[in-house]
Amino acid sequence: MLPILYSFRRCPFAMRARWAVLEAGLVVHWREIELKRKPVEMLECSAKGTVPVMVLPDGTVIDESEAVMRWALAQADPRGLLLRDDAPALISENDEVFKHHLDRFKYTDRYPGESRDEHRDAGLRILVGWSQRLEQHPWLLGPAISLADAALWPFVRQWRLADPDGFEANGELGPLRVWLNRFLEDPSFERLMQRADPWCAGGLQPLFPADATAVPLDEPLFHLALKDDWEQAQDTSKYQWSTRGMRLDQVGFIHCSWQEQVAKTFERFYADAGDVLLLEIDPKRLTAPLRADAVPTGELFPHLYGPLPIEAVRSITPYGSDG
Repeated sequence: MLPILYSFRRCPFAMRARWAVLEAGLVVHWREIELKRKPVEMLECSAKGTVPVMVLPDGTVIDESEAVMRWALAQADPRGLLLRDDAPALISENDEVFKHHLDRFKYTDRYPGESRDEHRDAGLRILVGWSQRLEQHPWLLGPAISLADAALWPFVRQWRLADPDGFEANGELGPLRVWLNRFLEDPSFERLMQRADPWCAGGLQPLFPADATAVPLDEPLFHLALKDDWEQAQDTSKYQWSTRGMRLDQVGFIHCSWQEQVAKTFERFYADAGDVLLLEIDPKRLTAPLRADAVPTGELFPHLYGPLPIEAVRSITPYGSDG
């Protein structure tokens, strides 16, 4: 059984929950809601009536977005987002303070007596502080992406949508614009923002992500590895290269293939790579999530969202142009 995720496409809290599902290599039942007609089934799970709501196969309900993110990344965290323990302070500043000003700046007519300019100025002070953090390193808490980055960017995007000219013209927000564009220009953003009709019990039961599927465990997977990378992995008992020249923590998953895909993968990426090995993998011995994701051509490729245990490799064969 798969978890169920109640979501609303444009809600920043729901966006960051879906982002974490993508990051962790998970597949969930996707129930897009209408805000004016929330499903009874969702309200029975979570009376507060806000998204996201995750219902796990054992019936456990998670109805806070940060908790959904942490649950998803506890299943697989290939880029180590949970390693920075100073993320909660920034997330709290966003959720409790910045969101307050964002709502009153963007939707002033919903808050009689509130000053749009005052909330704009207060929100900008927070944004400038975040931008200053990014002057020395590419992510909010250092050289690597963290949970704070993943939790905050949908809200910064929403601010930009509320005041696009001001956001682009503000010289103090230059580093923040670069940071935000890393998320918006990543291929995962299009997947994150896929559309679905509002869910109803008798209608279609889509999956999220919509362009992915589970990987069957009854047929082997294959991975092309450089010989040196594979030999180095023996020291740790875990292989952590995604593809040629790129590590798991850079890409977020290990590229795999089904048998009929191996030859073309070799031709495209490994033909001039020197000593190449073909690893045959037993998917039943993997501990990290597997998901088949669509590449730009539309073809599905299996991806492993965590390290490859050495013991999951059935056979190792030299592979070349005639292999």
